[in-house]
Amino acid sequence: MKVLLTGSAGFIGSAVDDALTARGDEVVRVDWMLPNAHGAGAALPGGTHRLDVRDAATSSEWADLLRGVDVVCHQSALVGAGVTVADLPAYAAHNDLGTAALLAAMAEHGLTRLVQASSMVVYGEGRYTCPEHGDQPPGSRSVEALESGDVENHCPVCDRVLGWDVVDEDARLEPRSAYAASKLAQEHYALAWARQAASAAVSLRYHNVYGPRMPKDTPYSGVAAMFRSSLERGEAPKVYEDGGQMRDFVHVADVARCNVAAIDAVVAAPTGTHVAYNVCSGQPVSILDVARTVAAGTGVDIDPEVTGGYRLGDVRHIVASPRRASEELGFTAAISPDVGLREFATAPLRD
Repeated sequence: MKVLLTGSAGFIGSAVDDALTARGDEVVRVDWMLPNAHGAGAALPGGTHRLDVRDAATSSEWADLLRGVDVVCHQSALVGAGVTVADLPAYAAHNDLGTAALLAAMAEHGLTRLVQASSMVVYGEGRYTCPEHGDQPPGSRSVEALESGDVENHCPVCDRVLGWDVVDEDARLEPRSAYAASKLAQEHYALAWARQAASAAVSLRYHNVYGPRMPKDTPYSGVAAMFRSSLERGEAPKVYEDGGQMRDFVHVADVARCNVAAIDAVVAAPTGTHVAYNVCSGQPVSILDVARTVAAGTGVDIDPEVTGGYRLGDVRHIVASPRRASEELGFTAAISPDVGLREFATAPLRD
């Protein structure tokens, strides 16, 4: 199979490239090498085309690369929670415009199969239940509550603290940050393209991905890498709120395996379809326990610092159901967070 892989030099893209190459697929590698992800002046890996995905609909070089491709695996994106509101245009340009341009180019050249990297951030808050009033969708946590140390979501009927539950792919979508809004827009473009161009698309909603070759010392990286970078500097990892936020951490090798499964599935999918899948370990873990596990793996005797601080774009809990990916893609994560996060503590990161 011939696969065009955008973002091929990135943290996740590299792992997907390795998995596809290992099974004998022909991979066309494309990456724009964004400084946020790769650092200023990063060298282009051999065999990789340096192209901006926003030019896909107008560039003759893109047209040449798209010929004969069976599936496009679109990993290219600006990631992270964002630092300021000034990041909004960058997310819209790289994630939304870039995806739209790529889909237009695919339609022009008769390519009808897409796997797109999405994110759990499209859900916003996760699923919550009240012991008396059942499922209750929470509103945004107020600044006043967060400032006072009340980090929980409360039942709108009785004001009890809501308990968390797993989120499946049919849950409501309510992005709470610029990055989240851009990822949901990518999914909507993929859905519209699949219908209008008689094509098929899969969106993979990655939960917290970690593993070798993550970028370090950048707010656009994942929280596990930020903890790891702090420990390497001899500093305590700083944990927001009370550290009790529940998440799902999935190893990059498992993410790569899921991409391969999704590529095979989308090739066989009926036209006019778009399906989203959670990509997760299925083993929830608190943010404080993530920091402790990474610290234990380094062998550095530094306890995490629970700051009580907060970020308005953060949600309290978001934990995924792995069921659909298991049943329809045959994907189950092989690396548990307690093992993978300890190993990640000494895995190489990208400067």
